[in-house]
Amino acid sequence: MAIAVSALACLLMGCAKAPPQTQANMRAMDEQTIRESEIAWSQAYGAKNLDRILLQYADDASSIVPGVPMMTGIKAIRAGVAEQLADPEFALSFHTDKVEVSESGDMAYSQGSFTYTGTDIKSKRAITSKGHYVEVYKKQSNGSWKVVEDIATNDGPATASPGP
Repeated sequence: MAIAVSALACLLMGCAKAPPQTQANMRAMDEQTIRESEIAWSQAYGAKNLDRILLQYADDASSIVPGVPMMTGIKAIRAGVAEQLADPEFALSFHTDKVEVSESGDMAYSQGSFTYTGTDIKSKRAITSKGHYVEVYKKQSNGSWKVVEDIATNDGPATASPGP
């Protein structure tokens, strides 16, 4: 009888469900997911890989970046980013400093800094600017996170690289 009771207890313990993820654990996992996606996003910009860059955006996203008219929708963002990537001087890197996921787990934002290099339209020389950004994320129905608002601002005027 003791063996049967022990076997039943082991069987019941083995069938017990794992405790559900706590909301704090889910938020921490979502934060890590967003941080990792921003690393991959920065690498995609470094590789000038348009398709990988666009994977970060929701179809109805808006992008507000210095010196460019606001781009709304993935088609407009695709055209704007493609134009930037065509610039032989183009380079963009960024670093995420902060990610905050809402308590409800459906929205998040990130903050960080960036360095951008491109060709100045007037002087035709390479210029570099540094600034900060905020990305607003929305959790999609499939559980992925997509940027719905991409907002950047320069810390000051761009600096020209030395001429030949």
